Parts: sequence; structure tokens; C-alpha cells
Amino acid sequence: MDFVVRLENVCKEIEGRQILKGISFNVPKGKIFSIIGGSGSGKTSITKLIVGLWKPTKGKVYLFGEDLSALTFGELDSLRKRIGYVFQEGALFDSLKVWENVGFYYLEHTNKKPKEIREIALEKLRLVNLDESVLDLMPSELSGGMKKRVAIARAMATEPDLIIYDEPTSGLDPITSRVIDRLVLELNRKTGITAVVVTHDMISAFSISDRVILIRKGEIVVEGTPEEVLNYESPFVQEFIGEMKDCLTGMKGLRYD
Repeated sequence: MDFVVRLENVCKEIEGRQILKGISFNVPKGKIFSIIGGSGSGKTSITKLIVGLWKPTKGKVYLFGEDLSALTFGELDSLRKRIGYVFQEGALFDSLKVWENVGFYYLEHTNKKPKEIREIALEKLRLVNLDESVLDLMPSELSGGMKKRVAIARAMATEPDLIIYDEPTSGLDPITSRVIDRLVLELNRKTGITAVVVTHDMISAFSISDRVILIRKGEIVVEGTPEEVLNYESPFVQEFIGEMKDCLTGMKGLRYD
């Protein structure tokens, strides 16, 4: 099996404080892999290691089969171009129109003409169920759910092999959150792009993921399919899932149809 991301016994220490302690997992190609845990558990720290913003104090991080610690800056930069990133709050540029946000990479790093970039932006917006009516809107004119869709379209614009979603349902109402869940799953099924999802949203994690890990104080408590994690006999796991378990168990096969 091909793995897009591999962490082997990764530890991260900052100013004498252990952030991550012996983290090991594999993210299979084409799958949705979710990382759940409370605030300060180490979820975001893992994504910083995956994209090479941090180096592990101990252990190895592999991205697309490459040992990140062995790469030059230029080689690492090339690998990063294969990653799309959806930021927690969308992080759209307030002064740019929607098409400029989606096509930002091409505006900044290529000689493509605006007309061509608009076409690329529209193609990606259609993937997230938006159309030409939003092309010339400003972010301030969008709802929270639309902003998130535009952010996902921007992450898709460069045809990445991996998308990292940082709290994709954060700040959204329950109905819109489930719409975004289905969109993430739909994009994975349509494109086969591997996804790493960092979330505190239990319904999201258990309804879209192929595999889930639960992090606590920088350590993996459990890893498995949504069903395996949901039924893992650990007081901490059952307490963490808490009242959501009845709701999650009632979902057909946990995954959305």
C-alpha cells in the first residue's frame, strides 16, 4: 500500500516541553485520515511537521516517500507544491475577489492571463458546488459556508496530491458543518486526493474518515477505523466521545452515503 504521509516515532520538544511523544502513523494514498483530540493535544503540531514547518526532535517524517529531514530547502518547497491547505478560518484575502483568491497561486507565480485564471477558478468553484455568480464577489459578501467552499476551491486549484483540512467545520452552524463534511467526502471520491483532517468535530471525524487517530497530551491513544475508535474500551476514549456516541452509532455505517 502506498502511503502519502508516514510518521515514525516522532517526538517534538519546544523549550524543554514535550509537544509530541513517539507519534507513529501512516496515511494511505487516496484515503481520508482524521486527527482528533482536545485543545493543546498536539493536532496542529503534527500538521506543521507534515508540511516541514517544524523538524522533529526525534523520529522521521516522510511525505510522498521522501524523508523531510534529508531534503534541501528547494526540494522541500517542491514537495509543498503538492499540498493544498484549507486554513481554519478560511484565510481568504479580504481585498481580493473570489476568483483572485482561488487563482492566487497562478496570479503570483505564473504568467497566465487573468481570463485563463478565471477559468481555472470557475472550474474549481464548480467542484465545491459554486458557480460563476460568485467569481467577482468579495469575501465580505459570502456566508461562512461559502467562504469555506472558496477556501477548499483554492486548495484544489493547484491539483494537489494531498489536502490538509484544519478544522474545516469550525465556526459553522450544525447544518452547514454537515454540508462541508459531505463536500470533503465527495471531493475525495471524485478526485482520489488524499486528505488529512484535523478536527474537534466528532460527527465530522466519524462520518467522513477511513481512519481516525485520537491524540491526548502529545500521544496517540487509539488509531483505527471510525467503528474501532468508537468502540475502543478506554475510559478516556469513551469520555472524550461522550454524549456524541449515541448519535454516531445511529449513523448508517457511520459514513455518509
